[in-house]
Amino acid sequence: MERPLDGPADAPTPGPLDGVLVADFSRVLAGPYATMMLGDLGATVIKVEGPHGDDTRTWKPPVDDGGIATYYLSINRNKRSVVLDLTDPGDLAAAQELARRADVVVENMKPGGMTRFGLDHPTVAATNPSVVYCSISGFGTHGGAHLPGYDLLVQAVSGLMSLTGDAGGPPYRAGVAVFDVLTGLHAAYAIAAALRHRERTGEGQLLETNLLSVAMSTLVNQSEAYVGAGAVPHRMGNEHPSVFPYQPMPTGDGELIVIAANDGQFRKLATVLGDPAMAEDPRFTTMSDRISHRGEIEQRLRARLATRSAQDWYAALTEVGVPCGPINSVDGGVALAERLGLEPVVRADDTAATPTVRNPVTWSATPPSYRRSPPPLGADSAEVRAWLADG
Repeated sequence: MERPLDGPADAPTPGPLDGVLVADFSRVLAGPYATMMLGDLGATVIKVEGPHGDDTRTWKPPVDDGGIATYYLSINRNKRSVVLDLTDPGDLAAAQELARRADVVVENMKPGGMTRFGLDHPTVAATNPSVVYCSISGFGTHGGAHLPGYDLLVQAVSGLMSLTGDAGGPPYRAGVAVFDVLTGLHAAYAIAAALRHRERTGEGQLLETNLLSVAMSTLVNQSEAYVGAGAVPHRMGNEHPSVFPYQPMPTGDGELIVIAANDGQFRKLATVLGDPAMAEDPRFTTMSDRISHRGEIEQRLRARLATRSAQDWYAALTEVGVPCGPINSVDGGVALAERLGLEPVVRADDTAATPTVRNPVTWSATPPSYRRSPPPLGADSAEVRAWLADG
């Protein structure tokens, strides 16, 4: 996109995607998360919204001091918002022109939804053959094309909820829309790779991903347990099927996450707890042995941990390299990241009052930038419409 539209809010150091124009026809979470990642790296992202705006604008509470939904704020920085009613011929023509000029198009309508507007991949590619076009759905474009793509639904049908919760209790969803976020990440990396391919060959391409396929992949060891060994995983509460200990354990004044993911860590744990013989017991020598005798080891660990506070054990175990930690609330997690120098909170260069959470990757040469706070609905409509009309 021409530099005049980018304006004075550009980062002083161009990002690796500087000059890439993204037409973002997505809404809610997976697509907007992907396009925010692209925007953080310098891409110009134009967020196309209908007259009522992205659904997440209404997902309240919580809200910031200005009454804006924090859900929306979490996934929409570094974008411009233009309101285009695709049922209006003039607005539809503007949307089609935007897609014609874009380097990247991202959409997550129900499969086939973009076709009725002439914004599907074949139509866009006919006038923009080098476009990288990314379609995100819940269940793909074949037998599941008619199914609505909600993260909770995918958590249920993929098997994740069957793995989450106490062994004897009901299934639970994860506390965040994990498959939406993971699908957004997969979309962003696929787009970056497709742009690299286009740079070498001049060819655009269609990228398709969906929440269920991402779920199958990111269930990792749990899905492979079934695919590779025919073993159907089940709920184990906070225990791990292949590593022990790897769970919260009670101490003298509260719970502490305690992990011994290898034999060396287990020996250190036993020594610090004052029970070095536990690590020498032939029943507990290897991880497989410890899994087989989980109950016996847990009794000994609980007895030792009960003698001191969680903070005391945290200090002692961390000093020797045994992974452990408290179970924080979100404010505690942010505070820890700040203490560790990870700088988790950022503010946009446009002096927006509401901070957001920083991009989690550090680049030595092309760092992310926070040029624009999440835009109000239609904040850039006049500017974008004028640019599109300028031919």
